[in-house]
Amino acid sequence: VLNVPPSAFPAPGSQQRAAAGARSKVPLKPGRSLMDWIRLTKSGKDLTGLKGRLIEVTEDELAKHNRKEDCWICIRGYVYNVTPYMEYHPGGEDELMKAAGTDGTDLFDQVHRWVNYESMLKECLVGRMAVKPIAAPKGEKRGRVLPSMCVTWSLKLQCQFLCSVYDWFQTDSLITLVIYTKQKDMNAELVIVDCQDKRLRGEIIVDDHSYLVAVDLDHAVSEDVAVNIAEKVGKVEIIFNKKDNIHWKMLGQPWEGHNTFIKRTDRGLFYRKCKLISKTEVTHDTKLFCLMLPKGTHLHVPIGQHVYLKQIIAGTEVVKPYTPVLPFLPLNFQEPSHHDGVHIYLMIKIYSHGLFTQALDHLQIGDYISVSNPEGNFKKSQVQTSEDLLLLAGGTGFTPMVKLLNFALTEVSCLRTVKMIFFNKTENDILWRNQLEQLALKDENWVGKQGKISSSLLSEFVKRSRSDSKVLICICGPAPFTEQGVQYLKDLGYSQEEIHAFTA
Repeated sequence: VLNVPPSAFPAPGSQQRAAAGARSKVPLKPGRSLMDWIRLTKSGKDLTGLKGRLIEVTEDELAKHNRKEDCWICIRGYVYNVTPYMEYHPGGEDELMKAAGTDGTDLFDQVHRWVNYESMLKECLVGRMAVKPIAAPKGEKRGRVLPSMCVTWSLKLQCQFLCSVYDWFQTDSLITLVIYTKQKDMNAELVIVDCQDKRLRGEIIVDDHSYLVAVDLDHAVSEDVAVNIAEKVGKVEIIFNKKDNIHWKMLGQPWEGHNTFIKRTDRGLFYRKCKLISKTEVTHDTKLFCLMLPKGTHLHVPIGQHVYLKQIIAGTEVVKPYTPVLPFLPLNFQEPSHHDGVHIYLMIKIYSHGLFTQALDHLQIGDYISVSNPEGNFKKSQVQTSEDLLLLAGGTGFTPMVKLLNFALTEVSCLRTVKMIFFNKTENDILWRNQLEQLALKDENWVGKQGKISSSLLSEFVKRSRSDSKVLICICGPAPFTEQGVQYLKDLGYSQEEIHAFTA
């Protein structure tokens, strides 16, 4: 654990992006906060310059609006005039300009997929992209093609999964939905089930794709849902209790997306309402929130992945990512911490001028908040195939390290060394300080140290146990901290494959 002064965290924007998917925030001018933007959108001011008209935009027309003082961007077939939003964008004007005058859907999905742009930019809507005429075969008339969401994936993976089927069975008291995935590594973390008010949504995660069963059930079922998985053959059973012992003629009526296998980025985020059970103070500005999943939900957040919280603030939908932690830091690491299937714990720093975290802090016990499905690209196999695990955490970047540390020390036998360096501005900022100090006392080689993240500091702590050992270095913290850390690690000779930067 390192106690470091504020200078350890470089000014935002001081380094170029070092990790794929990372997003740097830039300082905004006074009067350019999220709340200020919401006020502007509700002021009645014409933000499109079209006096309320919606127009059809051609590619040529879109391309003309590619300057900071006149910037249009297309997202999923809709065109927005983001010129007035430039000074309010947390990522800075340069980030928006990357998509100026073009279709920015792919860029948006890489960095902002979780943001509800339709809500944030609704007053900036210019209109729809015009459909393009295509050349018809000789002898046929020219036609027009409606814009569509093109889905691409590995043909092999697609065929493998679409050969699978789902079926359902019933007894006098039970309904059993069976999905034959043919995936040999299927486990509980890859199955997400939500069943409320007769509406069933079951999603199976397969790498970066997902399979969805979505129906309005024929009859009512009780809130309790059981999920059984035969891991070796990839069979998933979702079991419901009938409310009435009557014979069902069908499982139910399908709704949008039912029985589809597509890329997860094309699926969109799904949210369910979770109840706030407790708030516990961790430090002077950080609290541990305990949320309870609805009874009809089966959801396990995998190690290294995050969820999104969604709140409606002043009529605008605002979303932020957070990584679940354990309810406490284990000190013996003798047994894996099993998910109770009911609670999600989030360690959240409350910012004095943070619109979102202030709203979170004002939630009362018993209030509800929307929580998304898990997201992230970290894989357990990255740890299971390593000999040295090195964790670098800055501030609340400690959160993904909690479950990762517990997993590494209880379930991974191939690891020779596990080290964590925890950077904080002051000693009062150290999360779970008492537990960490007790853990550190078990390491005779540990000594407290002060200093900011640097190549020399990392070279002292970040070492392979052997010259040829397989190493995994995980880093998480404020964007500038992560960017500098990744660059220092590369300067020390570590490859991109040996570094995982947690970003959202």
